[in-house]
Amino acid sequence: MGSSAKKKKEKQKDFQKPKYKVGKTKPKASNFTDTSFKSKAIVVGQQSLSTDAPDYVQQFKHNLSLASSSRSDKQRRDSLAFLTSQLSVDQPSNPIGTIALLNKILPLVSDSSTPVRAQLLKLLQTLPRDEIKHSTEHASMYIRAGMTHLSADISNNSLAVMEWLLEVAGSELVNCPGGWVKTLGTFCAMMGWAVSSSNGGWTSATRTSMKAKDAQTLAKQITALSRFLQAGFADESSQVESSSQYWDALYRVPRAPNSFEYLNLSGARRDEEGEMYSNRAARQEIFCKRFLDAISKGLDKAKKEGGATGRAASSMEQVLKDGLADFEPSTAMDTQDLLDLW
Repeated sequence: MGSSAKKKKEKQKDFQKPKYKVGKTKPKASNFTDTSFKSKAIVVGQQSLSTDAPDYVQQFKHNLSLASSSRSDKQRRDSLAFLTSQLSVDQPSNPIGTIALLNKILPLVSDSSTPVRAQLLKLLQTLPRDEIKHSTEHASMYIRAGMTHLSADISNNSLAVMEWLLEVAGSELVNCPGGWVKTLGTFCAMMGWAVSSSNGGWTSATRTSMKAKDAQTLAKQITALSRFLQAGFADESSQVESSSQYWDALYRVPRAPNSFEYLNLSGARRDEEGEMYSNRAARQEIFCKRFLDAISKGLDKAKKEGGATGRAASSMEQVLKDGLADFEPSTAMDTQDLLDLW
């Protein structure tokens, strides 16, 4: 019985029609992984297993590297937050120095992420003021680049960084190479106040219309420019030194940053924009020569806007009158020309 059933199945195989696979095979997925191999062991690369966490210096340098080079906005922000928390403690906790730290984080002034720029400002506010003065020229270059950025948000945030620099190193800013003329030109370009140079310089377009948000922004810009002018027109004669301080400054090595920078012994040849204007009279003269006309016209238009913009323009006009009250033009600029500008 069993043998006959087996023979019957074998005969049926001869009449079965085989099924052939035709056409193309289904393509493999892009993330396909071939697992057909066989291995007796899995070899792992070098690993360092330790129960001790990295020390503070390594953590600080690692987060600083992430803050300056990471492509992730969140990672840059978190790294800046870590650095801020470490520098906010009472004891000194900066293992690389303020100058090296600023060289790494200043390019973030023009960062595309708003949280990163906000955290950067918090970090800058924790740095010691006495050490920032040595990097004023370097910091001003990045701030000026951010102030003239095409993005309005980046420009406004850079203005906040400029106010911070004016607070901690305003005197050093107006005295450093390019700190006076280039910064004034940056303010005028940012606010749309036309400034033209007789020697083939740049010219900025004027504002044609102003919205409510733009009016508030312009008011902040005028206020920041007023603070910058106050630092540049500060009365140097009010800083009276005693006789002992005078002789100490005369015979001892100066402790001020870049004390002999005005000599420009090793730097490139400077033009009018990159020159140092280390006294009030020189800053007054170059201001009246290049910027007074454009700024006066810009203030007249701003006062007509009224509101916060008009109030800021009126305050700045008073700053100009106080700062130029004792200005005596040189032979290159006639007194009547100065009166015409007013």
